[in-house]
Amino acid sequence: MKSWENAGRWRGVDLGTRTVSYDERDAIIYALAVGAKATELDLVFEDRLRVLPTFALTLAQWAPDELGSRGAFDTRTALHGSQQLTVLAPLPRSGDVTLSASVGNVWDKGAAAVFEVEVRSEYFIATWSLFAPGAGGFGGERGPARPVDAQGDPAFESVLHTRENQAALYRLTGDRHHIHIDPDASERIGHPRPIMHGLCTLAAGALECARLTGAHPAALVSLDGRFAAALHPGESPVLRAWGDGSDLTFELVKNGRPAISGGRVSFAATTGVSSASR
Repeated sequence: MKSWENAGRWRGVDLGTRTVSYDERDAIIYALAVGAKATELDLVFEDRLRVLPTFALTLAQWAPDELGSRGAFDTRTALHGSQQLTVLAPLPRSGDVTLSASVGNVWDKGAAAVFEVEVRSEYFIATWSLFAPGAGGFGGERGPARPVDAQGDPAFESVLHTRENQAALYRLTGDRHHIHIDPDASERIGHPRPIMHGLCTLAAGALECARLTGAHPAALVSLDGRFAAALHPGESPVLRAWGDGSDLTFELVKNGRPAISGGRVSFAATTGVSSASR
């Protein structure tokens, strides 16, 4: 029997604890990879550096990979469905961060299962939702319904310009899956050329939301989004956001269809502003 034929047994499984290290260079490369500008000195200049909170997701990527390596689901077909991040404290400019990971809920969607992988540290809580075709039907709860999309005209609208080399750069932060760099690999999953990392797209969307509202991107409090479709480096989706400057719902739309749906982002009020706006 394949292990994913009884997916419910993974609920609550401890995935271990790791201490990861990084320096200012790592945090700056990450900021550039998700779209920070050279003029946004708070994000790219070590003398003024405030680490983007979404950098935490690169530090914790080992956890969902660990679950897959243990045989919880078929890694050839599983998809990253959505991502949540709750910020507890600012990440230091450099140092060591101890992370503990476990499996949260495992939802039974019938033809598929959804595994939630939760990573905790003193700085953040991050939750991956992994959609695993063929792993459902084990008699578990179906789980919550998708949030209702925002209605009415957006309060903010912008074009998010991605770069041709963005996926190649983001790979240097840790996720080196071939579909983000090798056209042969991306073609095997139905894409004529390499695709953007979902976490890169989500973080770029949050960064753009901060710019639109005047919030400081390092003041992120929480972020949530569902990966609805892939982007290719160099494409320019439309970002639509509803709400005020501190709490927004948003989506990224490509050719009339969402790439990121159900996006939610919150920022803390700050007295300072990004160096780019000074």
